Amino acid sequence: MTKYTKDIKLAIVQGYNPDLVSQNEYAKQMGVTKSQFQYWLRLHEMHGESAFTNGYTNYTARFKLDVLNYMAQSEASLMDTAALFNLPDFSMLHSWHKKLETGGPEALEPKKKGRPSMKKDSKPSTKRSVIEGSVEALEERIKLLEMENEYPKKVECLSSKQGKITKQDKAQVVWELRHKYPVMALVQLAGIPRSTYYNLIKRMNQPDPNADLEAEIDSIYTEHEGRYGYRRIRDELKIRGWKVNHKKVQRLMKNMGLRCLVRMKKYKSYKGTVGKIAPNHLDRQFTAEAPNEKWVTDITEFKLFGDKLYLSPILDLFNGEIITYTIGSRPTYSLVSEMLDEGLKRLPEEHHLLLHSDQGWHYQMNSYRQALKSRGILQSMSRKGNCYDNAVIENFFGILKSEFLYYKEFENAEHFKEELKKYIEYYNVKRLKAKIKMSPVQYRTHFEKAA
Repeated sequence: MTKYTKDIKLAIVQGYNPDLVSQNEYAKQMGVTKSQFQYWLRLHEMHGESAFTNGYTNYTARFKLDVLNYMAQSEASLMDTAALFNLPDFSMLHSWHKKLETGGPEALEPKKKGRPSMKKDSKPSTKRSVIEGSVEALEERIKLLEMENEYPKKVECLSSKQGKITKQDKAQVVWELRHKYPVMALVQLAGIPRSTYYNLIKRMNQPDPNADLEAEIDSIYTEHEGRYGYRRIRDELKIRGWKVNHKKVQRLMKNMGLRCLVRMKKYKSYKGTVGKIAPNHLDRQFTAEAPNEKWVTDITEFKLFGDKLYLSPILDLFNGEIITYTIGSRPTYSLVSEMLDEGLKRLPEEHHLLLHSDQGWHYQMNSYRQALKSRGILQSMSRKGNCYDNAVIENFFGILKSEFLYYKEFENAEHFKEELKKYIEYYNVKRLKAKIKMSPVQYRTHFEKAA
């Protein structure tokens, strides 16, 4: 039989294109049998280029018996079994099977290499048994001790990397040591059934069906800097064309060691009386039918580098978009008036709008109220001390502080302002909102196209 080198086998396998020619025709062109070529394909599929590295090996009787037992228990085909154990030729397995049937397990013992000795023994040859205390018994004991020493070291190495040991990890270590020690002894030491070991090995040599999905999950997680949990990642996957259950995403993220780095903090307040400047027209109706129907605003405080910064944004209740914002080192009226001027630039003339706030002194200023009145804007105010009347903007502040303020590190106040601008843009353009399954800008654009 013609012997083929590793390079020749690899070139034949890599040169095959199933779209251009059948396996039978290609094998004829290459001058090999169809079964030979199919087996090389199977080897390459399971083990890659390393499948053709090992030459013929003088396998132990124990190894041969384990392979034959696996084939019988799993009902795998002869070719699949041979490929799984990376045998250089699947016909070897057929030969082992015939020997076992005709001569029993003793027939699987490897023959001694080299020319047979011409000397005749004076005594008739008898099969020697291992006697306790003999050299053979000591050698077996040493081998067993080596195995008991080497196996735990490899397992501990895996444990230090991932924190726990699974059956797959144990099977992997047994697989690595299978040529050095008997598989039967190894699986017994590992504490897993032999059938379980072979099933795990079979699955280990198959491609991971979730590899592409895990890569997509990791890409989304990295892109959003760990701010997304499994539900929001599931929503992003749906946008990208993946149909996957949130429980599967949660399970894969757990296996990958990914978890949302943001933890929301709840805010509690008390119920107060109705305000006197303007009634609560919003009345917790936090939905809008179109953009620029209902805006909400408030001021929040940041403590940085021993100083304070104050943020005053306007949020559209239609899609949660931040219309505009101002930031300053003091909570002066100009902080609110400049924000209002910028927001009104986006508002069409004679447009009906409701603008809701709390009862902060800025919003009670006569100049603020007149600016709203001159544009026909209906002013609405929360009850005193009741943050739930303006819950949407309070929720935004909570998200902002969890995903941005407590999440990142800043060099100084100017660096904070630069990063804040980036985050607001990210919040508007890229970050998915759970209720609308889109970012605020995407939702507004979708509405405007449909209108």
